[in-house]
Amino acid sequence: MAAPLLSLTWTDHITGRKGFLVVDRLVRGVSSGGLRMREGCTLDEVTGLARGMTMKEALHYDPECRYVPLGGAKGGIDCDPRDPGAYDLLVRYLRAMRPYVEDLWTTGEDLGLSQDVVDRAAAEAGLVSSVQAVYPLLDDEAAARRRLSDAFAVEVDGIGLAELVGGCGVAESVLTALDRAAVPYWRTRVAVQGFGTMGGATARFLTRAGLTVVAVADIKGTIANPAGLDVESLLAARDAHGTVDRAALRPGDRELPGDAWLSAEAEVLVPAAVSYAVDTANQGQITARWIVEAANMPVLPEAENLLAARGVTVLPDVVVNSATNAWWWWTLFGDVGPDAEEALAHVRRAMRTLTEGMLARAERDGTTPRAAAHAIAAERLPVIADRYGWYR
Repeated sequence: MAAPLLSLTWTDHITGRKGFLVVDRLVRGVSSGGLRMREGCTLDEVTGLARGMTMKEALHYDPECRYVPLGGAKGGIDCDPRDPGAYDLLVRYLRAMRPYVEDLWTTGEDLGLSQDVVDRAAAEAGLVSSVQAVYPLLDDEAAARRRLSDAFAVEVDGIGLAELVGGCGVAESVLTALDRAAVPYWRTRVAVQGFGTMGGATARFLTRAGLTVVAVADIKGTIANPAGLDVESLLAARDAHGTVDRAALRPGDRELPGDAWLSAEAEVLVPAAVSYAVDTANQGQITARWIVEAANMPVLPEAENLLAARGVTVLPDVVVNSATNAWWWWTLFGDVGPDAEEALAHVRRAMRTLTEGMLARAERDGTTPRAAAHAIAAERLPVIADRYGWYR
């Protein structure tokens, strides 16, 4: 596997904490990938995430769209986002990375950071925007920036559109897999690990499609109800980090240990929180038919091999959670407007096409969905490079 184009480690001069930036590839001189903050974040983790972003961008390549895929990148900071000094650390990191953000790395929210926090810190660090590197590629920068700003102001039932598009994409991947397997939605139970932006939106869209969410895990533990949880009540009871106020639980809801979501009696598991959540030690607890990677890299490769051997299908992150990134660029480049109905319809069409293509390729080649997704990306990357080039 080729080395990334750029890999660097930053050491904060005040706290000694580390930050990382990996640019896996450039297209027209620009790359795309979020910035995460978590205790224990490593350079290897960020490198894997940057490579995944390269594939996500390639998988969404459509020559009929205005949006042209960018290269893949990722940033990471080794710090608990709840740490009192986390925000100041973020500002210092962005000041250090300012030349890269200005010229070649577009970034945004990821694990541990919300978009409003990234935007506020970027402004304090002297940046015009966290995505300003892409501005020279736009036909009408002012109109594009206004369109994206308007889109971020759109709310659906009290939740911002930007917080919903990723979960909508995850849900559509689930529904596509169920349709291919001829499994009725009403007979499908779901367990979700992580109830922040991605996990919460996924639970909402799946519930509204007719599935039953029977378990939700947050930092305090797992909330379970075999008859189904009241997802909307739990969403309303979340704090900024996706932790549910237990006062909102109903009489039939049970509080279980944090890892109980793994063994929930459900057909679909949605890890939507941290990387490396499913390993060789705990994969044996899983009885679900599908694991749907709403988080980045939640299933370790060795665990995935063991799961596949006993008939558990993993729908990979490079496809499943790619809608948020794609929506940003569809909106900025003008493929969709700042309208919830239009945006969510576009997400559903794109994610169904992508997931269907991946699963059909896996069936044809006799491989896993992940191997199929990687094969599709590998075919598209040279086409993108030949048409647009790595550098400006």
